[in-house]
Amino acid sequence: MKLAVVILNWNGKELLEQFIPSVITFSQEADIYVADNASTDDSIAFLKHQFPQVQIIQNTVNGGYAKGYNDALKHIEADVFCLLNSDIQVTQNWLTPIIEEFQSDINTAIIQPKILDFKKKTHFEYAGAAGGFIDKYGYPFCRGRIFDTIEEDHGQYDDTQTIFWASGACFFIRKSTFDTLNGFDESYFAHFEEIDLCWRAFNSGFTAKYIGTSRVYHVGGATLSALNPKKTYLNFRNSLFTLIKNAQGFLFGIIVIRLILDGIAGIKFLLSLKFSHFLAILKAHFSFYANLNRLLKQRKQLPKKKNYCKTTSIVWSYFIRKRHIF
Repeated sequence: MKLAVVILNWNGKELLEQFIPSVITFSQEADIYVADNASTDDSIAFLKHQFPQVQIIQNTVNGGYAKGYNDALKHIEADVFCLLNSDIQVTQNWLTPIIEEFQSDINTAIIQPKILDFKKKTHFEYAGAAGGFIDKYGYPFCRGRIFDTIEEDHGQYDDTQTIFWASGACFFIRKSTFDTLNGFDESYFAHFEEIDLCWRAFNSGFTAKYIGTSRVYHVGGATLSALNPKKTYLNFRNSLFTLIKNAQGFLFGIIVIRLILDGIAGIKFLLSLKFSHFLAILKAHFSFYANLNRLLKQRKQLPKKKNYCKTTSIVWSYFIRKRHIF
């Protein structure tokens, strides 16, 4: 099986300098690429000088995560792509169980490993943890991380498990699946595009899995911090985009409740004096309304919707019933 590890870079020389040595050392089974999103720093010159074994693809524009990978992967021949954030430290034999799972189960199309926190290695990392799920209203959560409650890793998720979505921080996908689904939705730019892709994969009959015997460490927020209102805007907007395109059931009712819950989140930001984040949610909703007709057309063109959630409302479960562990 031909595997390509592809790291998306934008002005990330320091991250590449810190983390690409572990990728090279522990990824002998793969070809390693850096897909550069029109960086203006000297990260590409640095790579060519320090790590000439790494293959470089230079995108002409910074189209974010979604377009950046769509453009780069057109130039790579492989059976499986590993889309790897530049702020991830991989570990010895991290690829072995992933490759074995792809080879043993032809129905497995998407995989993520265990993602631990680079800054607190005993705990799971926010973006993916031990595999993702989603509730009826489009709010994502993970084994090992629900909202801001992050579990310590005691080996409780050292298993192989079918999941709903895999983290874009370390995202394995068969090339054939990626091509069938036409890649990421480039209107997202960044954030939630991997959940949208996994949801479309689910509705098309593909399976996503978590492999707990493969382990990586993720810094998180290295490109766009959680404190940045742009991240709030993209997360709220793109999650609404994803819900409209993929959700099963009485869509109008789902969206109305979701907008109300978003409004409550906005009020919470307002009361916390985080005015820029409150405005980011308003901006996300206006963008959602502006794109609604396009999204509804996309919805009609996508595969028949399937029942996707085991949890009706993670908001109710977490904040009202006080269930903070998966």
